[in-house]
Amino acid sequence: MARQKGIIKLEGSMGDVSFYKSKDGYLAREKGGVDGDRIKNDPAFQRTRENGSEFGRAGKAGRVLRNAFRILLQNASDSKVTSRLTKEMLRIIKTDTTNVRGSRVVTMGELGFLTGFDFNIDGKLSATMYAPFESSIDRAAGDLAVNLSEMIPANSIAYPAGATHVKFVVGAAEIDFTEETFNFKKVESAPIVLGPQTEAAQNLMVALTANSTQNLFLVFGLDFSQEVNGVMYPLKTGATNPLFIVQVDKAP
Repeated sequence: MARQKGIIKLEGSMGDVSFYKSKDGYLAREKGGVDGDRIKNDPAFQRTRENGSEFGRAGKAGRVLRNAFRILLQNASDSKVTSRLTKEMLRIIKTDTTNVRGSRVVTMGELGFLTGFDFNIDGKLSATMYAPFESSIDRAAGDLAVNLSEMIPANSIAYPAGATHVKFVVGAAEIDFTEETFNFKKVESAPIVLGPQTEAAQNLMVALTANSTQNLFLVFGLDFSQEVNGVMYPLKTGATNPLFIVQVDKAP
């Protein structure tokens, strides 16, 4: 793969070279590759088929997780979250010690590896909020919660230019990766002034199905806004809104 330089940018094909535009700019690459039928049937490509199968499952699992939290991701994700999440799902698939290579699945792997995943690499939670918090998942009761300690917003939150308020957001989901289904709920705090006042401790809890048999995911994030004449306006880009997987409870 080569990067195109110069005033004129090309798209299309010229001889054995393809020119195209991607998120990384205008690129060029040489045509080639192995025939598709050979990859599907030739024993020499058995490892390739196995890798491709597991990569496909990783991509599908990542899509299911993103769909479950799509409402929150609309304003708190980066442009490469899909590829980053697929990479993590593939890492989880490789921890499946039950199925043979090529047939390994996410649900038999270490889903806990997703704990600490930032959906927005440009707005990491660890670089945005410095006040301590705790999380909990009570599968029997179906309660998933984030407990925030008392804090002074101006000292505890690195907020973007233009922001005057912040809301704390907690989302929880029961996810069935096999059937590609989920049950999602969220709760958020009232808008909090990003000032020197002391804010009381808060408990943000989401109630899902008691004794759920599905995988449970708990995420926590911040949503910045600007107040103008008494009206709250979300910061349009959402580039600095963090969203973070704080806890995962694998299905029993």
